Amino acid sequence: MTVAMYPGRFDPVTNGHMDIVRRATEIFESVVVAVFETKSTLFTTEERISLFREAIAEAEIPNVRVLSLSGLTVNKAHEEGAHVLVRGLRAITDFSVEFDMAMMNAKMAPDIESVYLMTALEHLFISGTRIREVAALGYNIDALVPMAVAAALKVKFNHS
Repeated sequence: MTVAMYPGRFDPVTNGHMDIVRRATEIFESVVVAVFETKSTLFTTEERISLFREAIAEAEIPNVRVLSLSGLTVNKAHEEGAHVLVRGLRAITDFSVEFDMAMMNAKMAPDIESVYLMTALEHLFISGTRIREVAALGYNIDALVPMAVAAALKVKFNHS
């Protein structure tokens, strides 16, 4: 069985992230979503994990586990039995960052492959940063994020 890990901040999870997870489950038997533990996020680690789990349940995507990640991604991948790291690419700027990361991961863990999925056209402009910005300013982001995330952002920014 091939286990893949999809690591990221997911602050918050977007429809673009969900698209990558959905497509990864069509390629790999199991996908582990690993949410980075960091303090510099709008949502806490626990909130981001909960929101991703709710989104997975809402979308009825099978064979996905969501957990926290601290430390090296490749170490967590080994712990979880993952032999593949899945990442999404939106633009050339993503590629240069991802390329450097892939080379370092390959040096540290040559047994783990990095696989990149191109973001679907309808999600190309979506990023967690942009979602946080426009949600804070009151823009309706319902079509850009899972339902639970839209509701959590409205609460976070005191929008009704």
